[in-house]
Amino acid sequence: MHNILLLVFEILFVFGMLVICSKTFGRTGLIAWVGIATVLANLLTAKNVDLCGMTVSMGTVWFASVFLATDIISELYDKADAKRAVLFGLFSNFLFIIAPQITLAYVPSVVDYAHDYMAGLFGLNLRISIASSVMYVIANLADVSIYNALRDKMHGHMWIRNNVSTVLTNCLENFGFFFLAFFGLYDLKTVLTMALCTSAVEMVVAFCDTPFLYIATRNKRGAK
Repeated sequence: MHNILLLVFEILFVFGMLVICSKTFGRTGLIAWVGIATVLANLLTAKNVDLCGMTVSMGTVWFASVFLATDIISELYDKADAKRAVLFGLFSNFLFIIAPQITLAYVPSVVDYAHDYMAGLFGLNLRISIASSVMYVIANLADVSIYNALRDKMHGHMWIRNNVSTVLTNCLENFGFFFLAFFGLYDLKTVLTMALCTSAVEMVVAFCDTPFLYIATRNKRGAK
């Protein structure tokens, strides 16, 4: 129950802060959010917790906020800005991967205390890093394309295009990532279980972001 309550709080906090970011900083703030959230999600995903009998990596809500941010950008601005935000997120993730490796390459001082902790947290697993980056780009660009295609066909029903695009691309990202990162290290059943558990939690989180999309896009003419 403790973890469930924390998840509810985290959803309200993260999505609420995204809405504030959108209202306060507009297009620039949303693009910056994608970069920040991408880095935070990849950092926090190192921790695993149990939710309703399933083991789930943290960072799930922050990853979901990236999809929500690009949906808000598509709704308030245009598809090109949403794609630009995704690419900025990729650039931010690249810096997040490389910068710690440069720092870890330095020989630590005899009085240093942080190197071992940093090595444990930022130790590079090349296969996982590549899998994460590849699926991030594929899934988020697919989300932008699906969302905008649905918007062109149905000018109303924003909740439909939001949930359809997010759920489909979340599943695409999870299954693609777990297969690229872990197939061969774990058997097929284990990989599928990991992907299914993570997708189940992310679907719930995706449904929760819809009210925040409506709040963020209210009074569209005021977008800057």
